[in-house]
Amino acid sequence: MPLYALVGHDRPGQEARLQHRPAHLEHMARLDAAGRLVYGGPIMNEHQQMVGSLIILEAESMEAARAKYAEDPYVLHGVFASYDVIETKQVFPRGN
Repeated sequence: MPLYALVGHDRPGQEARLQHRPAHLEHMARLDAAGRLVYGGPIMNEHQQMVGSLIILEAESMEAARAKYAEDPYVLHGVFASYDVIETKQVFPRGN
């Protein structure tokens, strides 16, 4: 199944991210339980502060991936100043 990555860059400040983080983590846990989540984690700056997100999931199509990402509380509540959804292909580690 194709892989799609969301690369999100937060708005300035940590308030919105921290406010919506519990709901975001619940959303991620549902993706994980469904076997769709390949990777999920924050993007860190040089001060070890969360400034964005990188999430990779399996989906049937770009449209399905965008629809799933649109359900994420970080997207719904405008935590990201900007984000992209891009198709990717795993090459490493080998054997996957």
